[in-house]
Amino acid sequence: QVQLVESGGGLVQPGGSLRLSCGASGFTFSFSAMSWVRQAPGKELEWVSTISNGGDSKTYADSVKGRFSISRDNAKNTLYLQMNNLKPEDTAVYYCSRGATRGRGTEVTVSS
Repeated sequence: QVQLVESGGGLVQPGGSLRLSCGASGFTFSFSAMSWVRQAPGKELEWVSTISNGGDSKTYADSVKGRFSISRDNAKNTLYLQMNNLKPEDTAVYYCSRGATRGRGTEVTVSS
């Protein structure tokens, strides 16, 4: 079955960086567009970014544009999210997703 396992979250100070990873299995990763979504405490799920199956097309939410970068390694079945210049409002649980399927998430806390 489809499995998505996120990692790389943690506590970081404002202005800092983190790189999230998502290992995928149970489907043909290189055939699938992939996304990152997040859910802040007490808020609804928010779409963050999407990358096409080949990696040539990337889209971002306005709230992260210019600070976050999505990428993928189809040989390793892995999705990434490089997050720079992090802000307290980026605090959330981050999930990678394939359609409606998400992993368990990795928690990111931005605080001084």
